[in-house]
Amino acid sequence: MFGAEDLTSLVTNRPPKNVAVSAPGRRPATYGDIGRVMEQTHALLRKAGIGRTDRVAIVLPNGPEIASCFVAVASAAACAPLNPAYTADELDYYLADLRPRAIVLSRTDCAARQVAKKRGLAIFTLDVGPEFPAGVFRLEAETPFAGTTSTDGPLGADDVALLLHTSGTTSRPKLVPLTSGNLCASARNIKTTLGLEESDVCLNVMPLFHIHGLVASLLASFDAGASVTSTPGFDALQFFGWLKTENPSWYSAVPTMHQAVLARAPRNIAIVRESRLRFVRSSSASLSPQVMRELEETFGCPVIEAYGMTEASHQMTSNPLPPRPRKPGCVGLQTGTEVAIMSDDGRRLLDDAEGEVVVRGPSVTRGYLDAPDANEMAFKDGWFRTGDRGRLDSDGYLRLTGRIKEIINRGGEKISPLEVDAVLMDHAAVAQAVTFGVPHPKLGEEVAAVVVVREGRATSERELKAHAAKRLANFKVPRTIVFVTDIPKGPTGKVQRVGLAKRLGVNS
Repeated sequence: MFGAEDLTSLVTNRPPKNVAVSAPGRRPATYGDIGRVMEQTHALLRKAGIGRTDRVAIVLPNGPEIASCFVAVASAAACAPLNPAYTADELDYYLADLRPRAIVLSRTDCAARQVAKKRGLAIFTLDVGPEFPAGVFRLEAETPFAGTTSTDGPLGADDVALLLHTSGTTSRPKLVPLTSGNLCASARNIKTTLGLEESDVCLNVMPLFHIHGLVASLLASFDAGASVTSTPGFDALQFFGWLKTENPSWYSAVPTMHQAVLARAPRNIAIVRESRLRFVRSSSASLSPQVMRELEETFGCPVIEAYGMTEASHQMTSNPLPPRPRKPGCVGLQTGTEVAIMSDDGRRLLDDAEGEVVVRGPSVTRGYLDAPDANEMAFKDGWFRTGDRGRLDSDGYLRLTGRIKEIINRGGEKISPLEVDAVLMDHAAVAQAVTFGVPHPKLGEEVAAVVVVREGRATSERELKAHAAKRLANFKVPRTIVFVTDIPKGPTGKVQRVGLAKRLGVNS
């Protein structure tokens, strides 16, 4: 069966009686149910005057409703899911950058509603009745419709369906537009890589405001006509209960989640033995060979490590399923996206040479929005420059050797140091602040900062952490803050974040 070319056909071309979305303790929804939700959502958005090129933000907790709401909205307009843990300041920043016409909220979300009202957005409230299957919802317009009814139909393959911010080393996070075609191409690649079939059930523990959960868990399953059990989010205490009651055939997660699962596995041996997992997938951060081996020994199934990023609609390479070899420490073979290694001066390198990983293909974005300088740097001769260094071995397997960018990768959460800098600098006692990553045995990296205090002022590590927590999501708050009189600089007088932890003697 050929894959869908747009998100509408991704749902409507599947067997309508197949289970599409379920949730622990809930009655599942079929593809027919989700199709009807999509029709109702399209009609409401069009009645409100929202067309295919308009932007609609979603701020919802993880679960079956955001799964179906994302597909429903993203097949009608440019959808922008946002982290519900963001503070009001963060939401205001991202909404200002997104410039959506409307926002979808839960009935209980007060902070986001206040920000949305301040920005004059049309507000749609998502309601779930006790009789509704998991993933089925009703949208109600909280604000009067403005403008005339749109006559636009569903999105085509070339229309922007998803907008996500990606942290960078520039002054602000960049906005990545992904078309319906980009998303469907990536979903098809993942489905093919994993050999997904209608009988498969994915236990989704990833947040559905990130590309990993949206494409690998949700859309790849939909492309196979398979089922997704959408949890409230990863919880090591509940994971094995879900493994027992939901009986999934696979799950995808970041390495820190896998490590948490392994820590509790000895207390759940009976459930592990009875599970029907046929593989476990890992992505979004490097998986150590030791953890890969322990996972395979625990669950008695292969662990498939993949390499992805937002700009490529998630997956670019992946280790294959048996009987083809899986190489620990490698992120696998290209999967429908062409991968190459490029020198610093733009030459394509061969023969296991190390350089920058570059990609191109139908799942790769055409470019960042409103960022000509970033696009000039990131795209060269049709290739997207990932900012990661690596090498391709003689079998075509990619091994990553390090990151060029200074993004902090905390267990798969990508953090822009400059965003944290700006918050710390807003404190009256801070004269200078530089945020950097510190190696961490489980998370890969942890967030740290070095601060110079203004003369005549005083502050403390505890006070600055509390200050940052008011403006930043918890994962972005520095776990260590070092006070110095002068921040180390490079030969040209610039602060060099890379190596700063070692120079300061900061450990995780």
